[in-house]
Amino acid sequence: MSESRMVPAKAVGEQHRPVVSELAEVRGAAAPTWWVWLAAWPVTAVFILSNAATPLYVLWQRDIGFTKGTLTVVFAFYIVGLLGSLLVSGVASDRLGRKPVLLPALGLALAACLIFVTAGDVAALIVARLFTGIAVGAVVSAGMAAVTDVAGPERQRLAALLASCAMVFGAGVGPLLAGILSEMLPAPTVTVFIVEMALLVTAVIAVLRMPVQRPTAPTQGAWIRVPGVPHGNGLQLTLGIAVFAPGITATSFVLSLGPSLLAGLLNTTSRIVSGAMAFVMFLAATGVQFAVRELRRSTILAAGAASTTLSMTALITAVHTSSVPVLIAAALLAGAGQGLGQLGGLSLLNSTVPPQRLAEANAALNVGGYIPAGLLPVSAGYLSDAVGLTTGATVFATTLLSLAVIGGLVVLASRRRLPTPA
Repeated sequence: MSESRMVPAKAVGEQHRPVVSELAEVRGAAAPTWWVWLAAWPVTAVFILSNAATPLYVLWQRDIGFTKGTLTVVFAFYIVGLLGSLLVSGVASDRLGRKPVLLPALGLALAACLIFVTAGDVAALIVARLFTGIAVGAVVSAGMAAVTDVAGPERQRLAALLASCAMVFGAGVGPLLAGILSEMLPAPTVTVFIVEMALLVTAVIAVLRMPVQRPTAPTQGAWIRVPGVPHGNGLQLTLGIAVFAPGITATSFVLSLGPSLLAGLLNTTSRIVSGAMAFVMFLAATGVQFAVRELRRSTILAAGAASTTLSMTALITAVHTSSVPVLIAAALLAGAGQGLGQLGGLSLLNSTVPPQRLAEANAALNVGGYIPAGLLPVSAGYLSDAVGLTTGATVFATTLLSLAVIGGLVVLASRRRLPTPA
């Protein structure tokens, strides 16, 4: 590579200079494209863990004994860990670098696997989910920012696409892999997490070799704080949350109570079936992002809001007609809604937020999404215990449908104020 292709410094000053890869510093060029893809692997590996327990809850419910409400509480502790992590991981990543945040997160993910392997009560499940949430919070801030760092300013849209797809693809592979392994091999609640530990070890190796360097830009403010965006980027964050939050809340409901709905409709507790439903949901989230990657960001967000609205309409229809095909359609539309909202939000932030604040901005987007994703499914779980799953699912779907419609209207009203695609 010619030495004449050196990356020029920003005229506005060193403090606004992008955090580039070591490869770019040494050779004067961006890292090769295969490194951009590989940089997304730690995100995928941790998100495989995030939902790997989904098909196994029916086994723990049988062996330990707990209600649907308790199940959603176990799920919610994942959200608690994730939100707590987001309060510090984004800021820490922007100040210390990506690797000092990602490596401890992967260590916690490995510890969560060990706890799952030996879990014998609800408390152990809660701790394992808490550790998982902390690890996920780190990778959605530091991990996704690392993908952008490796990609460089010339490949912002590719970075947003790969980071977002890494998240949803891992989230879908986790329950499918767990469902198959738990049905086909002995000791289901052990085998699944041993395989996941092997995947996490490869992610550790990828992070250690990742061509990113520590940031040199000065930073200000408290270490632990509600993450935000620089002045002038509030609109982008708001629009991303308006669509991403209903989408991820819809997929969270399918993950936490989807197996119970399937059991009621199909009279089956097959872990492969429940894992497959989660997989196709997130496969839809992955595929739709590749399909729309060249569209305007406002169009992507509007489509995400519409998809979540249709998903909740289908969910109401499914629980009242006992239709499995309609329930699967609801899951597919929920996955598309999350994927579109996530891609649109990340793309807006990648295109406008400076690199030294990008991890914190990613954290802010996910805080806005995961708060309702934790609260509403838990409420639906306890409501279902009290009045039945059909009524609980209907109230949840109606509430989320309203939020998705509002989000879509906000996007449409603001679309002319958004930046045009690069």
